[in-house]
Amino acid sequence: MKKRAIVIVIDSMGCGALKDAEEYNDDLSCNTLANLALKTGGLNVPNLEKLGFGNIIDIKGVNKTNEPKADYGILKMKSKGKDTTTGHWELMGLILDNPFKTYKKFDDFIINEFIEKTGCKGILGNYPASGTKIIEELNDEHQKTKYPIIYTSADSVFQVALDIDLIPIEKLYEWCKIAREILDKHNYGISRVIARPYQIIEGKPTRIGSLRHDYSVEPPKDTLLNILEKNHKKTLGIGKIYDIFVGSGISEKILTKGNTDGLNKTLDAIKNSTSDLIFTNLVDTDMLYGHRRDAMGYKKAIEEIDSYIPSFIENMTDEDILIITADHGCDPTFRGTDHTREMVPYLMYKKGATGKNIGIMDSFTYVADVIQKHLL
Repeated sequence: MKKRAIVIVIDSMGCGALKDAEEYNDDLSCNTLANLALKTGGLNVPNLEKLGFGNIIDIKGVNKTNEPKADYGILKMKSKGKDTTTGHWELMGLILDNPFKTYKKFDDFIINEFIEKTGCKGILGNYPASGTKIIEELNDEHQKTKYPIIYTSADSVFQVALDIDLIPIEKLYEWCKIAREILDKHNYGISRVIARPYQIIEGKPTRIGSLRHDYSVEPPKDTLLNILEKNHKKTLGIGKIYDIFVGSGISEKILTKGNTDGLNKTLDAIKNSTSDLIFTNLVDTDMLYGHRRDAMGYKKAIEEIDSYIPSFIENMTDEDILIITADHGCDPTFRGTDHTREMVPYLMYKKGATGKNIGIMDSFTYVADVIQKHLL
């Protein structure tokens, strides 16, 4: 029977600050899972609970179990940083010694070259901001000038937003590709250029998450995905996985419109895909709830994920493994709107196996090691 690994990354679901959190403008109180559970009165996740979720850390509403069905534990991030790209790369075996660079403002020579090469005639913004807030602040001027809105955050991102009813989305994607080329040419060290399309819906600027596109830097070395590819194994990336790895080592991609869509497409893949690795990112926990400091929304998102676990397990074969983890933190109870430097939870389920405590592992690369051992 064919062996498969199914990996689900619940974006930003950290479980406790790393010791160096203060170096990243965080502090040791950060704990996405524990803090959001406390703030919202507790999580209702009976299926995760059976796997051993409550054994990882104390989570209000989640009981410990003496008979966990999955291996459980905690993974420390060894790489420098607290962003999506760094976290996913480390999950696939690649540790970054130098963090991606962050900026409060992009240098004039970068902006001027962007204006010249895109022909956009000018830009708005160029400061750190919440994506939903900045388009509300600058939309009126955007409508008058047709200038793109450029902004960043505490993450290593160059984000370009515009109203796609005013300027075609193809133009937005073209401008983002140009930005990626400019940043790379000047060794600017930015992890991702992100296209942020929006439309005016019921009088309010509203981001269209399903049309977002990330232009990441390529991994500097092979990841597990490349190793699998060289061994004639196939990887299916669901959600923004393809963008995070710039397609490197990904055999097939399926884009998603949010968590519900991602969960349904993951379930369909478990039922039907012949890929050796099914690799899913569920982004709503980070994009819609972590950054916006919406603890209740975050809680509901985790509970929705929990509701799919019985269907995932029912459709797995005896040779499949299911790994549930995260890539960094984004504590919705913490100050600001940025990611938090955290450890992440780990669960690994296989039918018929007895779950055990793996303890605290020194690196996210533990996930790559488990998958490689299973598939190769």
